Amino acid sequence: MKLTEITIRHLQMELKSPFSTSFGTLKNRDFLLLEAKSDDGLIGWGESVAFYSPWYTEETMKTNWHMLEDFLIPLILNKEINHPDEVSEIFASIRKNNMAKAAIEGAVWDIYAQQTNQSLAQALGGKQKRIEVGVSIGIQSTIEELIALVDSYVKEGYKRMKVKIKPGWDVDVIRALRDEFPDVAIMADANSAYTLNDIELLKQLDEFDLMMIEQPLAADDIVDHGVLQKELKTPICLDESICSLEDARKAVELGSTKVINVKIGRVGGLTEARRIHDYCAEKGLPVWCGGMLESGIGRAHNIALTSLPNFTLPGDTSGSNRYWERDIITPEVVAVDGMIEVPQTVGIGYEIDREAVEAFTVGKKHYR
Repeated sequence: MKLTEITIRHLQMELKSPFSTSFGTLKNRDFLLLEAKSDDGLIGWGESVAFYSPWYTEETMKTNWHMLEDFLIPLILNKEINHPDEVSEIFASIRKNNMAKAAIEGAVWDIYAQQTNQSLAQALGGKQKRIEVGVSIGIQSTIEELIALVDSYVKEGYKRMKVKIKPGWDVDVIRALRDEFPDVAIMADANSAYTLNDIELLKQLDEFDLMMIEQPLAADDIVDHGVLQKELKTPICLDESICSLEDARKAVELGSTKVINVKIGRVGGLTEARRIHDYCAEKGLPVWCGGMLESGIGRAHNIALTSLPNFTLPGDTSGSNRYWERDIITPEVVAVDGMIEVPQTVGIGYEIDREAVEAFTVGKKHYR
């Protein structure tokens, strides 16, 4: 295939409720949506998951647009591509900027699945027809509000609760949750809010039988997580620290992680995400798919990835209605009793609601 046209759109969608972490609070989700057209007339869609501010990684929505416009699109337009795995090779001269790269690569995978008459899940080698999903819960105003929220999600059938923590909102919060929900699968997500000076505090979390504690230390750290894991019974899951297969290999060999959260944008695309999945399967480490407050298009890519066999833990890809009054796909992603059906139709498995896309677009540019 050759990509002959690419359109970048800046979309802004209002979250149904604010989402708070140790970094701050989001009320609106600004992101880039990428539409690519191939020389045989097929359309593929990709989504950049970079935020408006660089609080998750150094990438932002605006830096992604710059990288796409000035470097990545010129490299790939009208270039012959036999398989989506080649996209990472085409972009090899550009360091990092993984979320920008993943946006184009996702569109190429979508087109490839259509060309080969497969669902995206099948094209990736996915086997699971239904996937388990959990929810990611931001920091609430009170413990009572958090308990009420978790209770509502338990009743909806979600398979695990990921709870954001930060200094001052950690041990007492998790204790209250475990007392209220003794049998619910709970994990804590720290978003790099702690240091090795907090070892004794973090060791207190061992008594609550958590599935894992996610990214307790610095976002770019692998070494200190190895020190911390030796002190904890609770498995450490790495998120921000893992941006490539090489990062995953080093972290596993150092004993810094027992679980890996795979995010397509963070690692540079579906090809690298699948490589990390395969490596972890060989090493006996479970993986799960993290969320970045995606629209339905990014969510569809997550669902396809999660159909791979070593995604054995519930991910963050819950239903569209948890986040949006209106999504940009039809039908919207629906979770029933904590399960999502993996689409079997060709491509990403959902139709694009172009009317919704246009309604949420606040800027766009066309390249050919």
